[in-house]
Amino acid sequence: MKKVILIICDGMGDLPVKKFGDKTPLEAASTPNMDKLAKEGVSGIIYILGKGIRPNSDEAHLTLFGYDLKKDYPGRGPIEVSGLGIKLMHGDVAIRANLATVDKQLRVKDRRSGRIEDTKDFTKELDGMKIDGVRFIVKSGTGHRVMIVMRGRGLSDQISNSDVHYVTEDKVVENWEDDKANTIKPLDGSKESKFTANVLQKFLEKAHDILEKNPLNYEREKQGKPRGNYLLTRGPGYYKQLKSFKEKYGLKSCCIAGAGLYKGLGTMSGMDLINVKGATGLPNTDVNAKIKAVKKYMKKYDFAYVHIKPTDIYGENGDCRGKKKFIEKIDKSLKELKDFKGLIAITADHSTPCSHKDHSPDPVPLLIHGGNVKADKIVKFGEKECRKGSLGALLGKDLMKVVLKLSK
Repeated sequence: MKKVILIICDGMGDLPVKKFGDKTPLEAASTPNMDKLAKEGVSGIIYILGKGIRPNSDEAHLTLFGYDLKKDYPGRGPIEVSGLGIKLMHGDVAIRANLATVDKQLRVKDRRSGRIEDTKDFTKELDGMKIDGVRFIVKSGTGHRVMIVMRGRGLSDQISNSDVHYVTEDKVVENWEDDKANTIKPLDGSKESKFTANVLQKFLEKAHDILEKNPLNYEREKQGKPRGNYLLTRGPGYYKQLKSFKEKYGLKSCCIAGAGLYKGLGTMSGMDLINVKGATGLPNTDVNAKIKAVKKYMKKYDFAYVHIKPTDIYGENGDCRGKKKFIEKIDKSLKELKDFKGLIAITADHSTPCSHKDHSPDPVPLLIHGGNVKADKIVKFGEKECRKGSLGALLGKDLMKVVLKLSK
């Protein structure tokens, strides 16, 4: 079997853009290296979760890795927490959060505090807080992300989110007695979920008071930046041990990623985490360093998963020029793999059209080069061309089957 490198460019798929002559950012980009791989390989498109279904990144990745979401999905929180190297214990509830901006009436003004790049100095005072016998482990994630672990007895992950997701003027995030407020609520009638929801709500209110007084917020206001003064939570879940890639496929595997979610997806799948200097999960991430690292480590691994995040960030920001430019940056880095003798697969976990500024159910392009591949002579790697490829339209759950078959 040939060694396999799977490169997932987060949110790379897109829709035609008028200013690019009705081409997508990928189609408009200069991508000689990906085009060469596509011409010499096989292509297709992937409906990650199925036609018409909008994927989240965690669900998308687990599906592409060949896991069954109904049986294996642990919840977004535990995945991201695992990516920070936090060891979860039985009974822990893990939750992801955004450091956000609310006004004096507790209306959400910015879900990401101006896309703040580092929350470490905001989480220090919150870490270790105890409420009603529950200890809160609070750590900084990538950019505006914050990870929360609730540790104690009688907890449940059947609680609601406080993240409003789309900011509107009437969405407030506190006031336990107000049914219109976006507070934490139990999702079932159990005493555990009621207890957990109540304790988390108390924590969020205390955290808000502490964050408001953080000296960094006064500095941010002077600079015209939004305050980081509230935690918007979502994705609660229990830790669940997944069957590893070694158990599933017999492959010794590794993960190269910058953002916590994707490191977590790798480690929960039993992959060794390769830390790369300059891999941040942000637009300043060092893509070339990631590709050099995977080339180096393929000497000892059978399978490598490489995640590249900024294509999604540019899509969510509606910045089609930035997305196009970053795709070109990815392409230049792929020169490092020109002598790789194994199989290279390049795709995305979902589409993030710049016109939507969000994930969409549109299919993503796929190319596979090397291994047992008979070229289908696609002219260029892009959404329209890949529809003509010999792989046709795949479902995300079938990607690993195709990859492994072609690697023999």
